Amino acid sequence: MSKSTIIERFMGGNLVLRIAAGILLGVLLALVSKDAASAAMLFGNLFVQALKAVAPVLVLILVASAIANQEAGSQAELRPIVMLYLVGTFCAAFLAVMMSTLFPTTLLLSVTSLDLNPPQGIGQVLNNLLFKLVDNPVSAIANGNFIGILVWGVALGVGLRHSAETTRRAFADLAEVITGIVKVVIRFAPLGIFGLVAGNLAESGLAALAGYARILSVLIGAMLIVALAINPLLVWLTARRNPYPIVLTALRESGITAFFTRSSAANIPVNLALCERLNLDRNIYAVSIPLGATINMGGAAITITVLTLAAVNTLGIGVDLPTALLLSVVAALSAAGASGVAGGSLLLIPLSCGLFGISDDVAMQVVAVGFVVSVLQDSAETALNSSTDVVFTAAVSAARQQGEAG
Repeated sequence: MSKSTIIERFMGGNLVLRIAAGILLGVLLALVSKDAASAAMLFGNLFVQALKAVAPVLVLILVASAIANQEAGSQAELRPIVMLYLVGTFCAAFLAVMMSTLFPTTLLLSVTSLDLNPPQGIGQVLNNLLFKLVDNPVSAIANGNFIGILVWGVALGVGLRHSAETTRRAFADLAEVITGIVKVVIRFAPLGIFGLVAGNLAESGLAALAGYARILSVLIGAMLIVALAINPLLVWLTARRNPYPIVLTALRESGITAFFTRSSAANIPVNLALCERLNLDRNIYAVSIPLGATINMGGAAITITVLTLAAVNTLGIGVDLPTALLLSVVAALSAAGASGVAGGSLLLIPLSCGLFGISDDVAMQVVAVGFVVSVLQDSAETALNSSTDVVFTAAVSAARQQGEAG
C-alpha cells in the first residue's frame, strides 16, 4: 500500500478514530523526541489559525440564513416545546457554571499581558457587552467580536425574511458553502490535535493529559446530571408523570445512535421513528424533532460554559453570581446557534469568552483544547441533545393529551 493511499484513508476515515489516533501519536512523539514534538506544534498552530479564519464568517452566515429561511406554521402548538428547549438549555448552562465552581479546571494556554483585559464585576461586563453589540460588522469579523457578529446575523436574517425567494435561497446556498469549508477544516483536526498534544506534552509533560482528563470529567459529569436529573424534573413538571421510562428509552434508542453519528441532524430520522413507536402526537413531533436538532442544545451549552470558565480560571478572572447568570444566558443562546458540523459548539466559545475580555487568540486556544477532548465530549454532547428532543416532545405530547382528556 502506497503512502498516499494510507494518508487518503486516514484523512477520509471516521473523525473520532482519527482524532484518537492523532492524540495517541502526539503522546508517542512527545515521549520519543521532545524536539520533534515541539516542531509538530506548527500543525496545531496552523489548525488554530484556520479555525480563527472561518469561525466569524460561519456564525454570521449560518444565523442569517437560518432566520431568513425559517418557515412559519404551528406556532401555537410549538410554543410549549420551544419553552422547554430554552429552559432546558439554560438549566444545562447554569449547571455547568455550578460544576465549574465546585470542580474548577485550568488549561495550558499561551498568554501574554496584551491578551488580558478582565472586567471588574457585572457592570463592566454589561458595558463591554453593549459596546460589542453595536460594533460594525466589518470590525466585528476582523476582530473576532462574536457577540457583534451574532447581532448582525440576526438583523440580516430578520431583514432577509421579507426579501425575494431567490435572495433567501442564495443565502441558504452560501451557508452550505461555508459549512462545506468548515468540514474541510475539521478534516484536518486530527493533524492539528496531533501537533497540539505533542507540543503541549513536550513543554509541560504528562501533566497536560491530567488536565484534559479533569475537564472531560466535568463536561461528561454535567451532561449525565442533565440527562438523568434535570430533564426528568422538567418532564415531571410538564406532564406530571414518572419521567424515567421515556428518559431511559430515549437514551437507549436515540442517545446511543447519536453518540456514534455525532450529528443531531443525522439522528432526525431515528427520533421521528422513535416518536412514532411511542404513539406521540404527530402534529407536534413532525416539527419539534427537526426544530430540536437546531435549537435544543443543552450539551453544547455545557461545553461552551465549562471551557469558557476553564479559561477564566486559568487567567485568574473573578466571576460573581450576576456574571455567572449572564454567562448562562449567553451560553444558552449561543448553543442554540451551534452549527451542525462536528465540533460546531466549540466554534462559539469565543462569544462567551468575549464577556470576560478574553482575546480572540486565547479563545481559539480554548477551542483547540475542546477539539482534543472532543473524542468523547462531542459524542456525549450529541447524545444528550438528540435524546432530549424526544424526551421534551413526549412531555409536551403527554401534557396535551391530559389537557384534552380533562
